[in-house]
Amino acid sequence: MSGVLVVMEQRSGAWNRMSFEALAAGQQLAAKLGAECSAAVVGSDPGALATELSSKKLKKAFAVQHALLGIYTSDGYVAALEQLIKEENPDFVLLPHTYQVRDYAPALATRFQQVLISDVIGIRTEDDRADSPIFVRQLLQGKLNADYRHIPPGPCFVSIQAGTFRADAVEDGTAATETFSPRLSPDQIRNKPGEPFRESSHTVDLTAAPVIVSVGRGIGEEGNLPIVEELAKALGAELAASRPICDNGWLPMERQVGSSGQTVSPKLYVAIGISGAIQHLVGMKGSKAVLAINKDENAPIFEIADYGVAGDLFEIVPELTKAIQTAKS
Repeated sequence: MSGVLVVMEQRSGAWNRMSFEALAAGQQLAAKLGAECSAAVVGSDPGALATELSSKKLKKAFAVQHALLGIYTSDGYVAALEQLIKEENPDFVLLPHTYQVRDYAPALATRFQQVLISDVIGIRTEDDRADSPIFVRQLLQGKLNADYRHIPPGPCFVSIQAGTFRADAVEDGTAATETFSPRLSPDQIRNKPGEPFRESSHTVDLTAAPVIVSVGRGIGEEGNLPIVEELAKALGAELAASRPICDNGWLPMERQVGSSGQTVSPKLYVAIGISGAIQHLVGMKGSKAVLAINKDENAPIFEIADYGVAGDLFEIVPELTKAIQTAKS
C-alpha cells in the first residue's frame, strides 16, 4: 500500500480552510488502510506552508515549487501534480472540493485515465475488502446516497465536501519536508490567468462560527425574527436561516445554510422552527451538536438532533434566552 496524498490549497500564502478538512479525511483514510499519509502544497514559494504542514502526522510535507506556479492556472497545476503523483505513486489522492479543485482535478485524474470521485461525504471500509474503501456521494440534492469503489490500477482521485470532516480532527505529529521542483516551461501554460474567482462576499463567514442559531419557516413572519436574534445574541452565536427565510428576504442570502447556501460545521447548531428538509440538512450535517426546537414532534430535524424540544418556539425560545442571560449575569 503506497498510501494517501492530500493536495492542500492556498492563495497568496493563506490556507483555504477546507484543506484541513481534506487532510483530516486523508489521515483517517490512511489509518483505515494501515498506510501512510503525505500532503502537498503548490506555489512559487510554498516552503513556509510546507513547514507548517510538517507539524502534522504525515510521512512527508511536499512544497511543490516553481515560478510558473505563482499564479494559479489549471495547466500549471495539472502538469506539476502529475509529476509529483507519478514520482510518489500514491494509491489515493484527496483534495478539498473547492472551486479551484473543480477546475483542474478532473483533468489531473484524466492524465492517469481515472475519473474524479467528487464531493464525497463519507468514507468507509468493509471487513472483506478493507484495502478497497467505499466513497459516498449524494445525488439529487441529497435525496440519495451513492457508493463508489475505485478499481485499480492507477491512483484514485477524490474531492471532499465541505463540512464532512472536521479540520480540528487533524492529528499533530512530525513530518519530513521536501521540495519538489516540477519540470515546467511557459509553453505548457496555455491558460491566460484572469482575475481570481471570488465567492460571494459574506457579511459573516458562517463556516467559521463555533455556535449558530438558525431559523426556519416556523417563525411565521419577519416581525418575529427578534425572538431568535435575542437568543443568538445571548449565546454569542451567528444568526443563520433555512432557504424560505432568505427567499422571502427576511434575512440576506449569505445567511442561508443548505445545499444552495453555506455548509457549516459549528460546535453547536440550534435549529428553530426548521422542519429538516434534506437540502438544509446537507448544509449543517457536520455540526458537532444539534439542538432542535419545533412544534411538530415528527419533524425530520429530530432524527438528526442530539437534543430536541417539541413545543411552541414562541414560548420556549424567550425562556431559553432569559435563562442564558441569567446564567451569564
